[in-house]
Amino acid sequence: MEAPLEFAMQFTSTPRGARLARRLVSHRLNEWGHPYDSSANETATLIAAELTANAVRHGHVPGRDFHLRISEAEGVLRVEVGDTRGERLPAPGTPGPEGESGRGLLLVETLADDWGVAPRPGGPGKVVWAQVRLPG
Repeated sequence: MEAPLEFAMQFTSTPRGARLARRLVSHRLNEWGHPYDSSANETATLIAAELTANAVRHGHVPGRDFHLRISEAEGVLRVEVGDTRGERLPAPGTPGPEGESGRGLLLVETLADDWGVAPRPGGPGKVVWAQVRLPG
């Protein structure tokens, strides 16, 4: 059995931090053998983009960063985003036809094979995670 691949980093809870996290996810997956234009890279990067955007928009606490962790083990890519707002749990909504927000978790729910929320280990808050099974 191969050792799991893992990348973890803390980011400022800003739109710029979310963009940087998304780019680093795509770059790391490319390094792990999932090219930029592969389904695995595109799917995990989109999931990371939605989860980090939600951490910035809904999980932001002034002076607190969000944490991103991606891993690959046993044919599964996992994206985890932790923030310090444990009282605001995510739930997919039903956006209106003209609404400009509210679709992120619907995308995650559609793209991921599984997703959920767990308490943040070692501190206040939550971790929103999503998993994607790799082909083969």
